[in-house]
Amino acid sequence: MTCSERAHAPRRGRPTGGRRRAAAALAVAVACAALASGCGIRATSVPVDAGAAPSRMPCRTAASGASAPPPGSVSLRIHLLCASQLATVERTVALDESRSDRLQIAQALLGELEREPSADERRAGFSSDVPVGLRAAGARKGDPEGTLRLSEQPEDLPSEALAQVVCTFTESDGIGSGGSVLLGGPGNYAPRGYLCTSDTKARPAEVPTLGAAGRP
Repeated sequence: MTCSERAHAPRRGRPTGGRRRAAAALAVAVACAALASGCGIRATSVPVDAGAAPSRMPCRTAASGASAPPPGSVSLRIHLLCASQLATVERTVALDESRSDRLQIAQALLGELEREPSADERRAGFSSDVPVGLRAAGARKGDPEGTLRLSEQPEDLPSEALAQVVCTFTESDGIGSGGSVLLGGPGNYAPRGYLCTSDTKARPAEVPTLGAAGRP
């Protein structure tokens, strides 16, 4: 065979470009299947949506149990923020209720509202907007009976913080009266009556004044 004939003769035993690409793709597919089976994963051509990762039920904490609080302490219920709403949390506080007056209980409640939520509470979605250092004082001369004066003007607090304070106070025995609480601030402003309603708990950010109530 001449050089010219050899140049134009078809070459055998050497795959064309298309065959080489097909062979390479097949080799990759076989390798991937082997890796998947080696890791215990069943190969599938259908996308699988396993859904979101499991999480704890929001706004729920572990039950504190039916046991009574230890001597010298009392169980208090406060309102924290969770899922843009108010939800109650029970805390055990070192306080002798038999020897504590209304003002001491109010300050103990504020202390719990200001405290950083526990790890369990944070995992359940709880938080607090009440500023650290908020204090409570008794009524001034001329204030209606039952007034509590805060160290900050109530209307100057963030709306969620005011909702927390109001609902915690109104639902505490010996502080709230008729579902309302009289609050004032350090300024020379008359105290106002604040209500804790179902709307307050459901939308604390949308009720900045919480609605003025009649004086108890």
